Amino acid sequence: MTPEESPEQPLAAEQPVDQGPDENPPAEPAEARDATEARDATEAVEEAVAGLDGIEELPLNEHVERFDSVHTALTVALSSIDKV
Repeated sequence: MTPEESPEQPLAAEQPVDQGPDENPPAEPAEARDATEARDATEAVEEAVAGLDGIEELPLNEHVERFDSVHTALTVALSSIDKV
């Protein structure tokens, strides 16, 4: 087909672009967001501390690994509060 015979098609730059879902949904009020983040952090802290449940039944040589795991989980949970 010669250029004269081909139907005109818009160039890629001219075609509409599907934006998909709104990339900027309405902002959640800061107070609600803070309350949600605090609740999530509190749950994460409680879950981390629960990792110490039953530690008294473990041999002493396994305590360090358990404490290290809980410490890591607490660090992540608490740093999420301050966005550090």
